[in-house]
Amino acid sequence: MSFEFKKSRLVAAVAAGMLLQAINAQAGGTITFGEDKSVSLGFGVRGSFSSVENAAPDGTSYSQDFSLDSARIYLSGSLNKYIKGMFTTEKDIAGEGFQAVDANVQFVLTPELTIWAGRFVSPSDRANMAGPYYSLGGGYWSGIASRYGYNGGYIGRDDGIAAVGSLLGGKLGYAIGAFEGNTEFKIAPVTVGTRTGSDGLMYAGRLQYDFWDAEPGYYGTGNYLGTKDILAIGIAGRTQKNGAYSTTATGDYTSYSVDFLLEKKGVGPGALSVEAAGYNYDTSDVFLSEQGKAYSAGLGYIFDQKVGWGQFQPFARYQKFSPDTNIDTKRYDLGVNYVIDGYNAQVSGFYTNTKVTGASDVNAFYVTVQAQF
Repeated sequence: MSFEFKKSRLVAAVAAGMLLQAINAQAGGTITFGEDKSVSLGFGVRGSFSSVENAAPDGTSYSQDFSLDSARIYLSGSLNKYIKGMFTTEKDIAGEGFQAVDANVQFVLTPELTIWAGRFVSPSDRANMAGPYYSLGGGYWSGIASRYGYNGGYIGRDDGIAAVGSLLGGKLGYAIGAFEGNTEFKIAPVTVGTRTGSDGLMYAGRLQYDFWDAEPGYYGTGNYLGTKDILAIGIAGRTQKNGAYSTTATGDYTSYSVDFLLEKKGVGPGALSVEAAGYNYDTSDVFLSEQGKAYSAGLGYIFDQKVGWGQFQPFARYQKFSPDTNIDTKRYDLGVNYVIDGYNAQVSGFYTNTKVTGASDVNAFYVTVQAQF
C-alpha cells in the first residue's frame, strides 16, 4: 500500500525505521513515501517439539519439550536509491527480551558495489550466510561443521564494514570486510578466555560463482525449494591476530571454507538439490577442541505436486567435525519438510543421530514450525 506524508513526518518515519532492506524476509508489509523511499516491517517465529534420548530428568528416558527457538522482528527501509538499511531483532537466550542482531546502513555506490556498515553477518560459508530460516531442513543449523556462531559474534553477526557486490551479470559475487572479531572466545555459551595483548581486527571475505542462475543479494539462501537451477561454488576465509585466547595463552585465529550447491528443476516429478562444504579452523593451538577440519553434505528433493496446502521435501544431511583433540563429532539428519509458502511457512519433522568419540550415540526427534509475516 502507499501513503503520502508531509516532509517532516517522512523524515521522522524514515529515521525511526533506520532505513532497511528486507534481508531475505519475503513476507511483511511495505509503506512507500515517494520515489525510492519506503519502510518495511515483518516478523518471524520458529518453534519446535523435541524428544531427545536420555535427556529426561531420570537420565534414561526421552525428554518431551516444546521450545520457542526464535522470534524476530524485521525492519528495513530505503531513504533513496543510494542509502538503505536494516534492523533485525532476536529474542535473547533467556527468552525474556530482544537483542539487535542486524543494525546497519548500506550505501549503494554502483549497481556492482555496496558498502555495508554496522552489525551484520560477516562474509563466511553458505550455511552461515543463509542461517536457520533459509537452510535445507527444519531447525537451527546445528553448528557442528559451520562453527561461526561460536566465534563470529551474536548469532554469527559482527560489527564492522564490508564491500559487497557482484560482477559478470551477477554471476560472480564478492564480499570483503573488517570486523571487531573476538573479544571473548567462547565454546558453546561458555567464555573460556578474555583477550589480552595487542588488538587486531578480523578480516573476512567470500567469493562465489554461479554457473547457472545468478543469486542476488548478500545474505544467501541454503536451498531454493525448486524455484531455480543453481550450480555454485563459494570460498570464504577469515583471520584475526590474537583472535584466539584463553586464561593462559593467546594466538591467531584463522578459518577457511569451500562450499558447493547444485539444484536442478525437472528431475522426475520435482527438483533435486545437493550441497557440500569443507572447513579448516586454526587457533594457533590455543584451543585444540576448536581447531581442526569439518565437513557437511546435504541431499533434498522437493515434489512439484502440492498435497493439500504445500509440497513435500524429504532431505538428509551429514556433518562431521574432527578437532585436534581426536574427539570427533558426527551428526546424521533424516526428515521431511512440508513447504506451504516457501520460507514463510514450513513444517518439518526429522530424526537425528549424534556420535561423539568415546560417548554413547544420542538419538532425537524434532518437529519444527516456521512462519514469517
